[in-house]
Amino acid sequence: YLLIHLQTYTEARVSDTYTIKGAANNSYEEFADGVLKYSRDGVAYLNHKGEEEWNQPYQIKNPFIDVCQESAALADKGGNDIMVFKKDGLKGEIHTTLPIEKVSVSGQGIVSVILKNESSPKVICYDTAGNVLVEIKASLAGAGYPVDVALSEDGEVMLVSYLYTQDGKITSKAVYYNFGEAGEEKADRQVASKEYEGTIMPSAFFMKGKTSAVVGDDRLVIYKGLDKPEEQVSVRIKKEIKSVFHNEKYIGMVLKNEGKEGYELRLYNAKGRQIMTKDFTGDYSEVKLSGSQVIMYDGKKCTIFLRTGVKKFDGELKSNIMEMFPIAGVNKYIVMNADGMEVVRLVK
Repeated sequence: YLLIHLQTYTEARVSDTYTIKGAANNSYEEFADGVLKYSRDGVAYLNHKGEEEWNQPYQIKNPFIDVCQESAALADKGGNDIMVFKKDGLKGEIHTTLPIEKVSVSGQGIVSVILKNESSPKVICYDTAGNVLVEIKASLAGAGYPVDVALSEDGEVMLVSYLYTQDGKITSKAVYYNFGEAGEEKADRQVASKEYEGTIMPSAFFMKGKTSAVVGDDRLVIYKGLDKPEEQVSVRIKKEIKSVFHNEKYIGMVLKNEGKEGYELRLYNAKGRQIMTKDFTGDYSEVKLSGSQVIMYDGKKCTIFLRTGVKKFDGELKSNIMEMFPIAGVNKYIVMNADGMEVVRLVK
């Protein structure tokens, strides 16, 4: 076990290849036990052998995806269409009246959306059938401009990060709305709200259970609870944040080093405790958390760090990586590239 897990691999040997027609024209997203393949013309769910289990055609100009467990919302950025999928296919379609800016889906398939409107943007929550559960009109003069939205696993709590200017100062606000009993008596179902002066908070998300977080340009704030979420811990980040990523258990950041080249990769757990830090050089266009692994790739080059800080892989694959994630088996990964799907094994 230690021999396998404490060394750095430098090559990836391809064990299986599954050709996918027109693979280069698609985008890919790890989903449920397989992968979603999507483009302007449609979306398909592929198993680990590259076989299509279902295919849903559509016409969407700028498709982007949000995933929560076994639900996925595919939306048209700047357009008006959202499609909600489960592992077995299409569950519902939503049509919006204003252009879509941000989307968040819950494990149940409930969707919250930020809709763009210069003077009064809206935050709307829909069920899978497209019925409006709640609609919040925002305004730059009032609550501020919504910059991110997130839904809890059960779809009952919505977190919105707002940005506004007060007395010439930039201020962010984290606001929680509860659609269950806890929010019944509250105006707009708002159950918690806190302001953060002098910071922009472009990232808000839920983790496992009752934990949620907002990340600003200089801090990470963790909240606990759903009926009345309360701030648990606020961590100051003293370096410039290049990117933020997360899954149910961990929050990751790529920070720009000061006084030396390269970046710092940092991981926090759901309690806001720093559990890993590693320096690395080079720029990676994609950085993601899959289980307890941080996978970074750009073109053919790829670096993988374990939660423990061990650098598991540092090398190049044969083709440009479009998506990559670990699967069952020792050092095995699925890699999507311009030819289709490959199953690779890391070797020395």
